[in-house]
Amino acid sequence: MTTAYLNGQFLPLEQAQVPALDRGFLFGDGVYEVIPVYGRRPFRLDRHLARLQNSCDGIRLVNPHTATEWQTLVGELISRQDFADQNLYLHVTRGVARRDHAFPAKAPSTIFMMSNPLVTPTPEQFEAGVSAVTTADNRWLRCDIKSIALLANVLLRQVAVDAGATEAVLLRDGVLTEGAASNILVVRGGVILAPRRDHLLLPGITYDTVIELARAHGMPIEVRDISEAELRSADELWMTSSTKEILPITRLDGAVVGSGRAGPIARTMLAHYQALKAA
Repeated sequence: MTTAYLNGQFLPLEQAQVPALDRGFLFGDGVYEVIPVYGRRPFRLDRHLARLQNSCDGIRLVNPHTATEWQTLVGELISRQDFADQNLYLHVTRGVARRDHAFPAKAPSTIFMMSNPLVTPTPEQFEAGVSAVTTADNRWLRCDIKSIALLANVLLRQVAVDAGATEAVLLRDGVLTEGAASNILVVRGGVILAPRRDHLLLPGITYDTVIELARAHGMPIEVRDISEAELRSADELWMTSSTKEILPITRLDGAVVGSGRAGPIARTMLAHYQALKAA
């Protein structure tokens, strides 16, 4: 049985119900986080909670808990599951109120959390890599907010699914932004290239970790705009996320990327990432 948390109560996930007038249901008016948990230890929880605060600030939603309170709730939910490696989902909306676009004057936030078994790429999947397709990034201009209003991302991810691919790589005005559900990094000439952080992409925790590890271990890295031409001529291409960790993209729009297998820099970075997880 999977235990969830809803508005102060731990209960079986199947029993968690939200009123129809919740603004998350009506408007997608809320924010969320996905936190990987290894051996019952949430990975970089402080970073996730800081990003949650940034998202709350971005939509003018009062964060219902302090970081310490969130840490306690997350720890309690983790302890109630039967599995040690978890994919913890945390979700806050502006609450239940009469349907009106304007913010309600008083409405307690809806707080929901659930945790499922964490499934990460196997060594064989990492080595083989996955396929991706490119498509135009037609989302709104505040992609830095981790909003539950994900319809644009859903439609873009379906472009990949319809093509038999794992991810959609997004381009805006000839520049790489991110994936439909991931960050995207490029390797060319031995240098890791990471898209510049701005309002057009989500500041991924794994993305930040990769940059941090590259700098700590002396791996050449540049954070800047990446052109479509650089994307298509990559020696290596990676997608990163809390659940995919670091996963090579070895086919892009049907063309082989690099050797068609995980590249040497991806292997080195994954080793550093796994060491950090185990620390």
